[in-house]
Amino acid sequence: MTRMSPIAAATLLDELTAIAVRAMEAIRAVPAFNVPHKLKLDHSPVTAADEASEAVILDGLRRTLPEFPAVSEEAFNRAPPATIADTFVLVDPLDGTREFLAGLDEYAVNIAIVSGGEPVAGVIAAPACGLIWRGANGRAERLQHFGRGAIGGHTPIRTRAWPAADAIATVSRSHLDETTDACLARMTVTRQPCGSAIKFCRLAEGTADIYPRCGPTSEWDIAAGHAILVAAGGMMTAPDGQPLRYGALAQGFRVPGFIAWGDPQRASAHN
Repeated sequence: MTRMSPIAAATLLDELTAIAVRAMEAIRAVPAFNVPHKLKLDHSPVTAADEASEAVILDGLRRTLPEFPAVSEEAFNRAPPATIADTFVLVDPLDGTREFLAGLDEYAVNIAIVSGGEPVAGVIAAPACGLIWRGANGRAERLQHFGRGAIGGHTPIRTRAWPAADAIATVSRSHLDETTDACLARMTVTRQPCGSAIKFCRLAEGTADIYPRCGPTSEWDIAAGHAILVAAGGMMTAPDGQPLRYGALAQGFRVPGFIAWGDPQRASAHN
C-alpha cells in the first residue's frame, strides 16, 4: 500500500477528521425519527440527513483538499463523473441509512483517500456513538466527539490474533446474503450483527475477528474501513483472496465482495 510521510499522514487525517466531525453534527441536527425519506433506484433510502452530511463534506473537501476530486454516493447517483483521477476521495455521507431511520446507533460517515487503486487513509465517524476511528500509514486510533467540534480521547487501536475459541464475525444487519451466510456456516464463529462500516472498526480495535461479505457492494461503503483496518494491523481481500482494487468507474464503483480479517496469519491459512 502507498505510504505517506508521518507528518503528511497525520495532517491529512486531521483534515479529514475535521470534515467528518462537521458532517456528524449536520446529521445530528436532523431528527432520526419520522424523518422523510426517498427511495433511490436500488431501493435504498436517502434522507435529509444524507444530503446535509454530503453537502458539508463536499464543501469541506473543496476548501481543504481541492487537489483531490471526490466521489460521493449521492452525488454519483445524480451525475457520475466522466473520468476518475489516480488519487481521489471516496465518501459515503451516511452509511447505514436504514439503521438511522430505525433509530439505531449503527450508522456512520465514511471518508477515504484512494491512491493507485488502494485506500491509503480513512475516517469513520459514528454520530450517535460520539466516536471516530481513523487510520493511515500503519497507525490507527479511536477518538471521542464531545460536540461543537471538540474531539479528544485519542486511543491507539490494534487488531488481535485469531482466538483459540470464541472468534467473532461481524455481519451485516440489513444485507446478509445467502453466499455470505454459507461462508459463515463453515466457520466456528459467533455472529455479531451490526449496521454500516462500524463493523470494520470492531475488527480494527480488536473486538471482532472477521467480516465477510460475498456479494457485490459499493466502494464508498468499504474504502475507509479497509484503510483503518490495514493501519491497525489487519487485511482485506476479495473473497478469492486476491487484492481489492478501487476506482472502478465502469462498474459504478462496485466490488464483487470482500473478506476483512483482523489477523493476517489466519487469512493466509484460510486462503
